[in-house]
Amino acid sequence: MSTSGGLIIDWTQMHTYNTVMAVAAGAGLLSVVALARQTVRGEPFVPEAWAVNFGILGTLMTLTGAHMTLTWPLAKYFPFDNIIFGEPSLAFGVLLLGTAAYLWRRAEHLRSSPDLLAEMVAFLRPLQFLLVGLGLSLLGIAAAGVAFRLFAAPPEEPISGRFATMPWLEASAISGLYALVGLTALLIPLALRQDPHRLAQSGLVRAAGWRVGLSGLVWLLFGALNYFTHIGLILNLTRLKSRDSHFADHCPPKQV
Repeated sequence: MSTSGGLIIDWTQMHTYNTVMAVAAGAGLLSVVALARQTVRGEPFVPEAWAVNFGILGTLMTLTGAHMTLTWPLAKYFPFDNIIFGEPSLAFGVLLLGTAAYLWRRAEHLRSSPDLLAEMVAFLRPLQFLLVGLGLSLLGIAAAGVAFRLFAAPPEEPISGRFATMPWLEASAISGLYALVGLTALLIPLALRQDPHRLAQSGLVRAAGWRVGLSGLVWLLFGALNYFTHIGLILNLTRLKSRDSHFADHCPPKQV
């Protein structure tokens, strides 16, 4: 703590990637919804373009998520960030890379497939066990966020810091996003058990699409906002540290 009571962080011991992680996660969730909608509706699509899109997003999330997961604890001050942000990012990134590889290698076949929807469902079915595990994990993170009031921004952070006295607010909001995606991950295996040709009329599938789309949009905007708020936090703390150093230099401790 500084003499003024502000937060002091050694940035050489504080590695935070939830800026680009959130942007890539949001774009990835929105991309999944967009591709699913095209497939369910039977609309033509370019597999190679989607493969490149998923490959780019998957690379961003896998690299940052792997570093955060394997270098534990990466964040000296908030080691739980490795679990909350690093591991889900790594898992989602690898899933996106796997999807990218499938779409690229099977592009010609998918482009001319007489039953594209059945092809995509067959691709997803083996992943249902991992999806269930990840869904439960995300619900666990959501519960921990509410129970322990995580995610609250310090008062020195612009915008988000205005709600520092209400830690339950940001805890509930971020936990809600994790819960939305977690519930959807649990419901996907149920949807995959249905007749692929009835998915377009399935209320379960439409509800899942809305949930993932909404959470993806919020994650995208939240990540973009973090670029401003995190830069502002670093600058504010740097100025506080500089001011405290100046105060200490000009006001030596009293002799006892």
